[in-house]
Amino acid sequence: QVQLAESGGGLVQAGGSLRLSCAASGPTTSTYSMNWYRQAPGKEREFVASISLRSPLTFYADSVKGRFTISTDNAKNTVYLQMNSLKPEDTAVYYCNWRHYWGQGTQVTVSS
Repeated sequence: QVQLAESGGGLVQAGGSLRLSCAASGPTTSTYSMNWYRQAPGKEREFVASISLRSPLTFYADSVKGRFTISTDNAKNTVYLQMNSLKPEDTAVYYCNWRHYWGQGTQVTVSS
């Protein structure tokens, strides 16, 4: 059974930065990418970023491109999401995803 545990969320002012972490445990493989999603109150869950575990390929939602960076530390089975120049519209619960597994989410709140 794979488990994903996010951390690093919090309250930050607009323009600030946060780094989210997602630690994976269990029988993961590099076949599938690791992903970050987010869900704001009253909205659908949306894709944020993705990284291949076999190559340096990354993908970003247009809304975060140039501000967020996804990376991995394969030795630690951990995926990171560095979020810079945060905006109030980035406020959401951020979820880590691998295949059909989801973490419990971590709250990010950006004040104006």
